[in-house]
Amino acid sequence: MARPRGLTRAAGTTRRTIIEQRDELPAGLTEHLAHPEPRPLVGAVVAVLLGLGALAGLYAAFTGVGPARLDTAVLSESVEARSGELTTLAVLITEVGNTAAMAVLAGVVGIWSWVRDRRSDAVFVVAAMTGAAAVFRSLKVLLDRERPPALARAVAENNESLPSGHATMSIVVIGSLVVLAWARLGATARLAALGAAALWVGAVGFTRLYLGVHWFSDVLAGWLVGGAWLAVCVALWSWLRRRQLTQQAA
Repeated sequence: MARPRGLTRAAGTTRRTIIEQRDELPAGLTEHLAHPEPRPLVGAVVAVLLGLGALAGLYAAFTGVGPARLDTAVLSESVEARSGELTTLAVLITEVGNTAAMAVLAGVVGIWSWVRDRRSDAVFVVAAMTGAAAVFRSLKVLLDRERPPALARAVAENNESLPSGHATMSIVVIGSLVVLAWARLGATARLAALGAAALWVGAVGFTRLYLGVHWFSDVLAGWLVGGAWLAVCVALWSWLRRRQLTQQAA
């Protein structure tokens, strides 16, 4: 059946309008933001370097060398610096940034991404969180390092000390959110996102020291382990994205 001439012209006009709307720039932008190509090789190199750093950090904490020599001094300073107001703030931050809260945050972002048909993003953030939890828990059981003395702890903690789960999970989950948003942010927004993420991850780690539930080397090792695991996840995610782009272009 032949399509009415008027309908054909209307359909053509509609298609042109949609294309023109896609080409329009958002307010305040003079050009479209570039969506960088996935670079799995770069991610793999970073993952290897951070992995070596994580191994070094774990070794130092377990054997008492390097930064672990500062453990006792940092604990003493943390106990002496306590006050009622600071302790209340530290407990609030450590609870908001605990491993369960980070898992919930990753789960919510994963569900939101899946519903919006961003399946690879959903798998990335949930897998990063789940893997981080498995990694730090396995290391705790394997290394079985004791926490600081109970008298120095401002809150109750009973499991193993090395590495810090709070430090590991915060850098992985918050870092994965920055990675997901990166391509959609301008230069200024990227700097702001990195700064905010670093501030939060640092604050969570600091509270673990201030509250006396971790040695300094536990927190440092947790950051390194989390950074290494995040780099592994980003490298795999980038490889999958590049594979999808290649298949779409074929």
